[in-house]
Amino acid sequence: MYVPFDELPASARLWIYQANRPFTDAELTALQPALRQFAADWTSHGRTLAASADILHRQFLVIGLDEAVADASGCSIDASVHFVRGIEEQLGLQLLDKSKLAFLESEQLLLLDRRELRSAVAAGTIQAATLYFYNTISTVGQLRAAWPAPAASTWLARYFQPVVS
Repeated sequence: MYVPFDELPASARLWIYQANRPFTDAELTALQPALRQFAADWTSHGRTLAASADILHRQFLVIGLDEAVADASGCSIDASVHFVRGIEEQLGLQLLDKSKLAFLESEQLLLLDRRELRSAVAAGTIQAATLYFYNTISTVGQLRAAWPAPAASTWLARYFQPVVS
């Protein structure tokens, strides 16, 4: 059962898939019916799921599930990953690659390879207050409250600690 994303409860489970490039206007328009259809048809062991899917910041595919209605099973999660892979193939982009970190700097989304993080912090490109898209958050409430969040308030905090000699 499709639920508009902004009507999901704060407790709804969340999956975030980061694209390796922004979605184009044409892609966003073409994807909307497919996202809605996926959410409407998504089931778990024959039970209807109260779900939604949307694109945020032109870069992130988010899937939300109200587990108070019914929770996802391994098979239904596999079905969602299959759906995401289909989008990758259809649009020629990557959504399952976790090697890039996303930051918001001066209203621009910056993708940074994980291996470049330490040098970007040292150079001042990424600072403690730089907004970071922490894509492993697990609820819609977390998304609404602090996504993106200042880098120093996430797992990246250790990169901003003073070096003790």
